[in-house]
Amino acid sequence: MYKCINCGKEVKIELERAKKIICPFCGYRILEKKRPAITKNVMAE
Repeated sequence: MYKCINCGKEVKIELERAKKIICPFCGYRILEKKRPAITKNVMAE
């Protein structure tokens, strides 16, 4: 899942099959990948 930076809508794009990466709602070409809200704890030595 990707999120359009311009309109904020979530877009599902299959990168292998996509000819152009573009938001189908507003036509903007910059999308960001949604990341899970998981925090990682790392022990420092």
